Amino acid sequence: MGRWRPPQAASTALITRAGLARLKAELDDLWKTQRPEVVRALSAAAAEGDRSENAEYQYRKKQLGEIDRRVHYLGKRLEVLHIADAPPTDVAAIYFGATIRIEDDDGRAQRLRIVGPDEIDAKLGYISIDSPLARACLGKRIDDEFEVELPAGRATYAVIDVRYD
Repeated sequence: MGRWRPPQAASTALITRAGLARLKAELDDLWKTQRPEVVRALSAAAAEGDRSENAEYQYRKKQLGEIDRRVHYLGKRLEVLHIADAPPTDVAAIYFGATIRIEDDDGRAQRLRIVGPDEIDAKLGYISIDSPLARACLGKRIDDEFEVELPAGRATYAVIDVRYD
């Protein structure tokens, strides 16, 4: 079986100002702190002699490759991202950047924020605008109900609150 994978769907190039700052901080940390540290460790491991049986050398080389791949990705991604920090003209409806509260049929409420795909965080309740749930609730208002097809099956939600920070 080959390593070919079908191309992923293009992700939305929107990001919040805070998300952009986090990505830039990550790039800065990788480039100015982590990479030089790994390069020093790699040089020290290379000086120990036979590289073919040197586990530390192999590990550091792999680690450096991972850092370089992430730096390359972030450099390219930061070029195409667009900051969407202004609230929409209709703040009563759900759009990018909204913090929403929705409730399912069983009465379980959850607070979510619709953000760009580069800043999703399940612990904070940040979901990508490209996700099925976010797509289904775009344009909805308080007290609107909507259905969405999730991996666990079809679900119905009601919008309880919409806010823009």
